[in-house]
Amino acid sequence: MFPIGDDNSARRTFPVVTYVLIALNVLFFFVELSGGDPFIEKWAFVPARFLADPGAGLLTFFTAMFMHAGWVHLAGNMLYLWIFGDNVEDRFGHLKFIIFYLLCGLAATFAQLAFSAGSNVPNLGASGAIAGVLGAYLILFPQGKVRVLMGNRVMPMPALIVIGLWIVLQFFSGIGSISNTADTGGVAYMAHIGGFVARRALTLLFRSKNAIA
Repeated sequence: MFPIGDDNSARRTFPVVTYVLIALNVLFFFVELSGGDPFIEKWAFVPARFLADPGAGLLTFFTAMFMHAGWVHLAGNMLYLWIFGDNVEDRFGHLKFIIFYLLCGLAATFAQLAFSAGSNVPNLGASGAIAGVLGAYLILFPQGKVRVLMGNRVMPMPALIVIGLWIVLQFFSGIGSISNTADTGGVAYMAHIGGFVARRALTLLFRSKNAIA
């Protein structure tokens, strides 16, 4: 099951923030590839390093949000952001959407920090912020449909199912990461959960008055 798009007929604005976020993530990934391991070590979020010197590690809360562990990681995140981000941005407005995105990403990193405080492994990825966007979509568009590719057929499927399967995958990945040693890491799986949990309060705060409850 591969999601390829949703219904944008009710969208009123051009999703400039969503497209800029996608462009920044792709650009940052190419910089990451050229910089190699030293770049990742410097700009990814390292829990133990941050706790040892919060001032020096503060910027990595944001830079890690635009880094990815590989092409598949990047492509999956950007696909979901492209499908669901534009609708959420339309409801929130451009400024509120970027604030929402960043706050979900920060909440996600704090969730990862809480479960891996002693880890020296760099954590990276936009998945936590995107998890917040997906959660907001479910609140704002509870009846939303997503076009999915199944074999050689394209068929509509409730967004709840498409996003729900993604959430279940992240949940079990996160539970597995808790049982590992403190020096496991890479993709911050608990950050996915943190971003999704944060979306409820932020969505209620940021959505427009005419949004669907």
